[in-house]
Amino acid sequence: MMERLRAIGFTCTELRFGDVSNFWAERGAQGPILVFAGHTDVVPTGPLAQWHSPPFEPTLRDGVLYGRGSADMKGSLAAMLVACEEFVAEHPHHPGRIGFLITSDEEGPAVDGTVKVLDYLHEHGKTIDWCVVGEPSSSHALADVIKNGRRGSLGATLTVHGVQGHIAYPHLADNPIHRVLPALHALTSEHWDAGNAFFPPTSMQVSNINGGTGATNVIPGEVQVVFNFRYSTEVTERELRERTETILQAHGLDYTIDWQLSGQPFLTASGELVDATVDSILEITGRSPELSTAGGTSDGRFIAPTGAQVVELGPVNASIHKLNEHVLAADLPRLSAMYKGILARLLLQTVQLSL
Repeated sequence: MMERLRAIGFTCTELRFGDVSNFWAERGAQGPILVFAGHTDVVPTGPLAQWHSPPFEPTLRDGVLYGRGSADMKGSLAAMLVACEEFVAEHPHHPGRIGFLITSDEEGPAVDGTVKVLDYLHEHGKTIDWCVVGEPSSSHALADVIKNGRRGSLGATLTVHGVQGHIAYPHLADNPIHRVLPALHALTSEHWDAGNAFFPPTSMQVSNINGGTGATNVIPGEVQVVFNFRYSTEVTERELRERTETILQAHGLDYTIDWQLSGQPFLTASGELVDATVDSILEITGRSPELSTAGGTSDGRFIAPTGAQVVELGPVNASIHKLNEHVLAADLPRLSAMYKGILARLLLQTVQLSL
């Protein structure tokens, strides 16, 4: 990617943090910047024998491109590159700036990737005005959905302490599994918020419960419960923590809890970027996309808090993380045309008119 970007006048800076390779690329001397963001890492393949073709050998079959990462999200990265190559060829002295923020740590811990690149940009006095993330946002057809925000993600590991003992003498023990069940019922029944025009109501889901020694005649000494909130902008991380612990304390539990914040909710409700994206899609497909904040998290959660307008636009997501991941081959040049349309609308119209 850096080789092709340098060939069209980008200055590329490789940024390695720990074992993670990232890079920042920039073209243009001044003015607002439109950044294309994405990741080159992918999830594991799963059983190789169940792939119809080698997962790391792009295979075109009946108009469909197969391969791990074809939809999530190397197809988007290719479309971004081609869009920039064509745009720069037509407008070599374009106003404004174009950037690329590329990481290889999105599917993993996301510690040494986009977060560290943003720290680098902050240290060098660089800010992002508009950002298009290439996540596979489409549901049934290319660009039928764009993400203009994401819910926050707050996880917790709750350990409830009891007293281990013989199951035949429960009065000499304290069963933490029995104690935690009413509290879990209260948590899963709680009305956290009603959501709003852009976000569904906050959801709390238990993902794992572990307790017991493996023996049928032993009351365990502790039980561990893992749960997660996907939350809207109607409630804060602090409120979720406080309300959760109030419920736990009301049930008289002896507990410890470890909280993990994966990302705050963010929203780009309206403005130049959403308008440019919608108009570009309308030109290519003849229809306006649905604006959505559904789904999991993305690196947009790190970029939006810097003040950038952020949208996610990419291929159909039906096969992502699955065996035989694929994308319609014809969708990639159409996606590239959409990215090019966003470039034109923001740099040749919005920026040009402001000069």
